[in-house]
Amino acid sequence: MAQVLIVEDDPRIRPLLMRSLGEMGYAVASASTGMAGLAMAVETKPDLVILDLGLPDVDGTQVLTMLRAVSQVPVIVASARDDDPSLIGCLDAGADDYVVKPYTTAQLEARIRAVMRRTGGEARSRRRALEVGGLELDTAARTASLDGATLDLSPREFDLLVRLAESVDEVVTKRELLVDVWHQAWGGSDKTVDVHLSWLRRKLGETAAEPRYLHTVRGVGVRLSPPEG
Repeated sequence: MAQVLIVEDDPRIRPLLMRSLGEMGYAVASASTGMAGLAMAVETKPDLVILDLGLPDVDGTQVLTMLRAVSQVPVIVASARDDDPSLIGCLDAGADDYVVKPYTTAQLEARIRAVMRRTGGEARSRRRALEVGGLELDTAARTASLDGATLDLSPREFDLLVRLAESVDEVVTKRELLVDVWHQAWGGSDKTVDVHLSWLRRKLGETAAEPRYLHTVRGVGVRLSPPEG
């Protein structure tokens, strides 16, 4: 039985979610504040966290950032905020999916199943070492280095780099990246991918105009290749 932690302060929504997910076969726990939810996530190690952003003590994005420092538990952000900055901020902080209120329990449960399938059983998660030129990725330890120097990557940047390294010398479309890295099979903004690629380029010491590893194929996607020479 999968264990789900709901971090939600609304006294109307929280019991409804707990009852509905419980009837669907999940073991459900809840917290009404961000810090209580963080403590429960660390202590009880649930299989998935549903996180609201508008919490009374600390913003949900900050809770997500703190959680990602100590855990890779899958997180679905459930919020009334539907603007691009909030979405991009959550994805950059390490959210696995994002659902906008109001939503049905059936929609949320479908997202839960999809996220747990992807985070629990993808073949690429079993691969340990990837090397492309001077770039080295350890997928088990989730560490990256370039020419022997450690790269300071966010969780999403690391996942994006791993996905591209698995298809070295092949063009990967932005739609494929949104599905495989952000798990957004039903939509998503290309801007999200563009922003993360620009951050990755900066950390790899390159620009879109003068690429070394990340090569944009206009109108198609991006290709990761070792530097020439």
